Amino acid sequence: MSETASNLALAESSDAVLIARIRGGDVAAYGLLYERHLGSARKLARSLVDGDRAEDAVQDTFTKILDVLRRGGGPQAGFRPYLLTAVRRTVYDRYRSEKRLQPTDQIELYDPGEPFVDPALEGLERSMIVRAYRSLPERWQAVLWHTEIEGAKPADVAPLLGLTANGVAALAYRAREGLRQAYLQMHLAGATTGEIPEAATAAGAAAAVGAAAAPITDERCRAALDKLGAYVRGGLAKRETKAVEKHLDDCERCKAIYLELADVNTALREALGPIILGSAVAAYLAAAKGGAAAGGIITWFRHLPKRQQQVLSGGMAAVAAAAVLGLLLVSHKEPIKRVHKPPTAAEPATPPKPKPRPRAPKPPPPPAPKPKPKPAPKKPKPKPPPPAAPAPPPHLTARIGTVGTLLRDQPGIVAMSVNNGGGGPSRDLTADVDLPPGVTYAGGPTGRNSAIFKPAVAPGDDWSCRPITGGAKPADPGLRLRCTHEPLKSGAATSAYLHVNVGTTAPYGTPPQVTLRSGDQQAATAKAQDGVAQAGLPARFAVDGHVRTVATGNALLSCDAKQEHGCAKAQKRQGDHRDNDFWDMAPLDLDHDASTKSSSSARLDVPSGSKVLWAGLYWSGVAGDGCGPVTAKIRPPGGTYTSIRSSRAECGRLPDFSAYQAFADVTDLVRSNGGGEWWGADVPTRAGTSHYAGWSLVVVVNDPKAPYQQAMVLDGARALGPDAAERVDVPVNGLLATAQQARIGVVAWEGDADLKGDRVLLDGRPLQPAAGGGIRSADNALDSSAAGAIGPALTFGVDVGYFAATLDSGKTLSLTSKQDAYLAGVVTVTAPMRS
Repeated sequence: MSETASNLALAESSDAVLIARIRGGDVAAYGLLYERHLGSARKLARSLVDGDRAEDAVQDTFTKILDVLRRGGGPQAGFRPYLLTAVRRTVYDRYRSEKRLQPTDQIELYDPGEPFVDPALEGLERSMIVRAYRSLPERWQAVLWHTEIEGAKPADVAPLLGLTANGVAALAYRAREGLRQAYLQMHLAGATTGEIPEAATAAGAAAAVGAAAAPITDERCRAALDKLGAYVRGGLAKRETKAVEKHLDDCERCKAIYLELADVNTALREALGPIILGSAVAAYLAAAKGGAAAGGIITWFRHLPKRQQQVLSGGMAAVAAAAVLGLLLVSHKEPIKRVHKPPTAAEPATPPKPKPRPRAPKPPPPPAPKPKPKPAPKKPKPKPPPPAAPAPPPHLTARIGTVGTLLRDQPGIVAMSVNNGGGGPSRDLTADVDLPPGVTYAGGPTGRNSAIFKPAVAPGDDWSCRPITGGAKPADPGLRLRCTHEPLKSGAATSAYLHVNVGTTAPYGTPPQVTLRSGDQQAATAKAQDGVAQAGLPARFAVDGHVRTVATGNALLSCDAKQEHGCAKAQKRQGDHRDNDFWDMAPLDLDHDASTKSSSSARLDVPSGSKVLWAGLYWSGVAGDGCGPVTAKIRPPGGTYTSIRSSRAECGRLPDFSAYQAFADVTDLVRSNGGGEWWGADVPTRAGTSHYAGWSLVVVVNDPKAPYQQAMVLDGARALGPDAAERVDVPVNGLLATAQQARIGVVAWEGDADLKGDRVLLDGRPLQPAAGGGIRSADNALDSSAAGAIGPALTFGVDVGYFAATLDSGKTLSLTSKQDAYLAGVVTVTAPMRS
């Protein structure tokens, strides 16, 4: 590529050009701005609030700024200072006082171009150095912020401004000279009009405040200020140089102006930094420049007048003052010495006490003979220190795979994991994930003002993902997601679970793949084993951590124990008629609530101290006409019934009727109410011989007492039996299990206690049921027993059970039947995870 073409490419990707493209309707350009500045926004937010709140503030700020840019507002070139100001304002609005929280979406309240100013920092805002900075072109402001305040290298700033590194250095030089000229002109204007320069923000300016108590009328000051710019640059003749130096020695005010002008960059950093960054100025700049900024902040605070130090000690700036004083205590600089001033006329000195008359001195003793000095021993030459060992590099590996199966016209999950097995930390991670054709990201934008950077389903582990190329049509090469993550420490691992939707005509076989970068260096690539498949169960939810999966449920139809001979015995799992085929099934209504026609309860065992991550309500019964959305009722412990509408319903054909399974996400409801006795009621079904109805809650919790595990929930209505399939295979993909026992859960409908031949297999080997209310065997795994059910022991047609098995990647679960007919509904897998 020629130099001209290279420079053109740089210019077309600068912040200013990207901002202009966004205003022109190209929202995709915002993605690059987001990636460039996300790390800085996180550093500032995390210096102000804790991790979760910081991330929320950052994402909200990016979303608001996008809306402002699309409406023509916001910055032209200086995106970073604008962003940091907006982050600080967002944190301030949301978390400064939880009781008086007044969030606002009107980012214009602190825009255009005017950063939010804490009342305690108003003196800095009005200082001449800040006003001089604001008078510069925005492009000059941007390069000064990045190079002088954040301390970034020209090579790092080059992409932001669309320049080469040399171009950035030249622009920074011109901006510094422009700042000096603007600053000096403001002082000259102030001197001419009698305005008092507000020089209190620079080193050595404390004396200038007192000296500037009256308008300048001395012609010698005016003459010196006229020549001060040339004097700083060394452009005066010797005679004029001596004259200016003599005046500076005699004039404290002009000397303070000279000190600011001579080190205008430090003055700018010490004044502008607190205005943009607020109380996090020391922490943010220390992180940005490896601690170099802390000394500048300390110097700034030491030289402030006492009145301004007191102002900074109150309000929001108290945090900043505390941080500065803390740095003073641990720094190696000498503490400020107290200066004892002579008493003034207003404060007369205490007269000294009379000294006693001295006695006559005794004659001194004769001097002792001086010993001859011994020759000083020769000091051995110090050995040069050994060269510092190079920092150990990171070693990144990546894996990617489907969780369960990607099926046409179904939601699914693609899992990605990254591990750093090296001796050092990585840089910022970027993972480009190529999805199969016809597969779209469920967390992508859904409308004009959608939260692009806040997906509907979070990927997990602080990953942030967005689509960058591709489309949803099968003819497209596939959708590419760009996922970003902060640096990964040595020995650490991170996972992302990408929720996707598979199109109705998505081609089979093309697997997802990932390309991982650490900074700007490619680190690893990986490809999944499978793509879109023709059979299996898709994933509804997946996560890893200290997690457990719990499930419960119960029946809503039963035989009538009062009217039918032998029914009470069957409900106790006794006798020879334990199948609904022998009984006229009627609604079971146990809640004594007139508002329900059928009801039953079950105990949900949520471990104490755990947090609900996800909860799904499943219900099933005899299907009516079609298989559209249906409703059910659910009641939490101690609460009232809530009507729930399914988000998905599927049907399957059993020998005498069609049956359905419905699903709804009830995470918020279960999270708010926890474990205990839950009730289900009034699911659609038909009473009659051999019919059934029931409900089940499946919940994934974060439990600190659990081992580090991976949990997945797979679901879908699959009919098995004599008139349907005899076997349904469920590949357990996307699993990184150890050689320890895993827990497999199954929810199924219309299993009969007296019909054998229904089994759960792992790679062809039958699994022994480990939990449930019935007397189960490996050859009769689904026998109308539900874990946690309260009431009759025989839950006609409802099975909620568990199995134990040792899993690793590549295993296949199978559900089979030879005599019994049933509807397989949910499979859960919770397995200890490999690091």
